[in-house]
Amino acid sequence: MESYSTEANKAGRGYGGSRRKATCGLVLRLLAMALTLAAAVILGVDKQTKTVPVQVAAGLPPLNVPVTAKWRYLSAFVYFVVANAIACSYAALSLLLLLANKAGKSRALASAVAIMDIIMVALLFSSGGAATAVGVIGRQGNSHVQWGKVCNVFDKFCDRVAISIGLSLLGSINFVIMGGLAALG
Repeated sequence: MESYSTEANKAGRGYGGSRRKATCGLVLRLLAMALTLAAAVILGVDKQTKTVPVQVAAGLPPLNVPVTAKWRYLSAFVYFVVANAIACSYAALSLLLLLANKAGKSRALASAVAIMDIIMVALLFSSGGAATAVGVIGRQGNSHVQWGKVCNVFDKFCDRVAISIGLSLLGSINFVIMGGLAALG
């Protein structure tokens, strides 16, 4: 009876302890991968073009100019998309590594994955913070530096940015939980 218990415990150590923790960790990793992929794709394909009237001079009629909002135009959004792509790629790679280490033979690999999970949390939170700051300025403007609101013009673009930031936040919370599971295991 005791040899079975020891063998079952060894089989579940691929993630850090019991089979239930291992399964939960793998599901969380899959979810984090899907959420960060969705966040990167949603913002990566986000684009909206509107025709905006521009007043050149007081006596002349306004010119209608087509203006396009793209994620590539703001470095915070570029950072956000790249950070989510990195986190998604890491989640996929670590999932494969942990599945290969299912027998729990390499504790060093499990420790390295746990450390990288925490690094992904920092990366996702920093990129999410940068994108959120730009999004708040876009939605509310900043009168101190004479930046006007743009989300009243590019409403769909801004809504997709908000959705992408929310998905990334959920993905980063999954990485936090995985780090906590590894610490407990």
